[in-house]
Amino acid sequence: MSAAASNRLAQETSPYLLQHAHNPVDWYPWGEEALKRARELDRPIFLSIGYSACHWCHVMERESFENDDIAALMNAHFVNVKVDREERPDLDEIYMKAVQTLTGSGGWPMSVFLTPELEPFFGGTYFPPDDRYGRPGFPSLLRWVHELWQNDRERAVKQGRSLTENIRAEAGAAMDGEVAPDVLDRSLTALASSYDAQWGGFSPAPKFPHATDVRLMLRHWKRTGNDRTRDMVRYTLDRMAAGGMYDQLAGGFARYSTDEKWLIPHFEKMLYDNALLVPAYLDAFVITGAENYARVARETCDWMLNEMRTPEGALASSLDADSEGVEGKFYAWTPDELVDVLGAEHGAWAAAWYDVTPDGNFEGGTSALWHPRSDDEVAAELGIEVDTLREAMAAARGKLLATRAERVPPGKDDKVLAAWNGLAIGALAQAYQVLGEQRFLDAARDVARYLLGAMRQPDGRLFATARHGRAHLAAYLDDYAFTIHGLIDLYEADFDTHWIEEALELNEVLTDVFEDKDTGGYFTTASDHERLIARMKVPYDGALPAGSAVQVQNLMRLAELTGNPEHAARAERAIRSVGKVVGRHPRAFSQLLLSLDTLAVGPREIVLAGAIDDAELRAMLATVRQTYLPQRVVAHAGLDADADLLGVVADKQSQDGSARAFVCRNFTCGLPVSTAAELAEQLAR
Repeated sequence: MSAAASNRLAQETSPYLLQHAHNPVDWYPWGEEALKRARELDRPIFLSIGYSACHWCHVMERESFENDDIAALMNAHFVNVKVDREERPDLDEIYMKAVQTLTGSGGWPMSVFLTPELEPFFGGTYFPPDDRYGRPGFPSLLRWVHELWQNDRERAVKQGRSLTENIRAEAGAAMDGEVAPDVLDRSLTALASSYDAQWGGFSPAPKFPHATDVRLMLRHWKRTGNDRTRDMVRYTLDRMAAGGMYDQLAGGFARYSTDEKWLIPHFEKMLYDNALLVPAYLDAFVITGAENYARVARETCDWMLNEMRTPEGALASSLDADSEGVEGKFYAWTPDELVDVLGAEHGAWAAAWYDVTPDGNFEGGTSALWHPRSDDEVAAELGIEVDTLREAMAAARGKLLATRAERVPPGKDDKVLAAWNGLAIGALAQAYQVLGEQRFLDAARDVARYLLGAMRQPDGRLFATARHGRAHLAAYLDDYAFTIHGLIDLYEADFDTHWIEEALELNEVLTDVFEDKDTGGYFTTASDHERLIARMKVPYDGALPAGSAVQVQNLMRLAELTGNPEHAARAERAIRSVGKVVGRHPRAFSQLLLSLDTLAVGPREIVLAGAIDDAELRAMLATVRQTYLPQRVVAHAGLDADADLLGVVADKQSQDGSARAFVCRNFTCGLPVSTAAELAEQLAR
């Protein structure tokens, strides 16, 4: 196949697969055609899994998959299958287990060799195009695997069967039991012991933001009253926002920092990271009133809307780490470039503000922009008033952003993933609640309408992914759980009961096809999903919070809002299904611990009755939204409130239309109040 010719990937919707559509490799997408071909030819499958924003995926493509000689080896001896991990998390989680078992680590690109029965017998991640440092290059590996298959197949098949049995055993391992009563204290101890007092964060380099850990630490602070816990979070959020991992010009966070300082990121920007970090900064703003946290949350939402919005009103998946084939080139600056844009004086000020030096902190004498010193320190060094400096840097930011826009931008993966858009609905809805900016509510509604319309199947189930009007692939647990979570947040933003109706419909589907009816909890794929070598349950957090744990939180919120005890019972059953391991490894279950915190502190229902545009009701609503009370649900009881749908509003309507607020626990309410001041007093108690 010539490099200009198209392979089978040309018909796919995934930008990652389309990037490989003109490789000389005879790629197949995952599907029956490829699997049948492997059986017919009696060949191993070479399975390559990655994603479009992955730097090393691009490197391996350039070095190996665009190489005619290497492609010829692949085509002669293997059936080659390319998978976008973001579209097929089911395949990614299964075969990542195999690679981690074989090598002790994992990552992308993932390179796995399977028998025609789909059992993995060898694998790794990135392989170079030639032998280096005593390690085989990709061509040597291809020849070795081919010879193994031809001359010692029994060994390969035995290895594949053993790995498959291990994966199935782990997926089916019994984890049910009572949750240790001190698990929240253990979590706090584990997080605090891993805290980096110099740079913030709860892990060594490379540092990931772990937004769920941050939010859990704030709950620990609220529950224990230990101010040191809050201060750890504040310092972590401050350092992250000051680092190069945060885009100082456009807003939004990169996926992780390669160093302990949050300085040099792996420059890809993922929708899900930002959708998870927005609520963390909003929580910090509500607790402290510090405007910097509101600024970061606002800028991150604006980045999502300015750079990631699709023509249909949904949100794209990611921005690449590379531009012009170089990682980070789009984002890096030199002192001379700052002077060219801003002039000598303000260019020098910007270099001090963003710590851009002649030697650089990145590659080739360039620097990632960061703001490691306080405004006052920089102003003192420059000998100018701090307000003068801030005003100049606000103007400089706009000019630098405009100049950067003229550079060759990173590639954008513009497919729409239901799960990640569900997270974004929640982030935007919460941003509206806390910051009061209408554009965030409008955008959350747009995303929700797209998911519930264009990504809905005729039978009411969701599709997992869509691009340019074409939605396909059966949705996974995360798609349902994250979307339901976002819809509940959206209801609490505008009190349109349509969102709860939709959440309940999706919850019925999730319960029907994902719940483990034997032991509780949830599988990651539906009961009628394509048959794979294992059906996985993943109760612990990874880069994303565990879908099963998000669903526990959904059920607890729906139980409070609807008054239906079945939701609470199902949540408790799901918690018990993993109770044996949560206490042993609390760091892996931060999302689930949010729900355990709610149970420990006790959920609260807050019902606001009266006309939604009443000035006092709006003041009471603002009071609720400016109070850090993460265990609460909020409902509106208008004159036409549907108590059959939302049991929490029963008997709480205001007969004369005047504003009243009810603060309740387990549907037992205190006396209603009619002013924001009285409500604030009740919430404080």
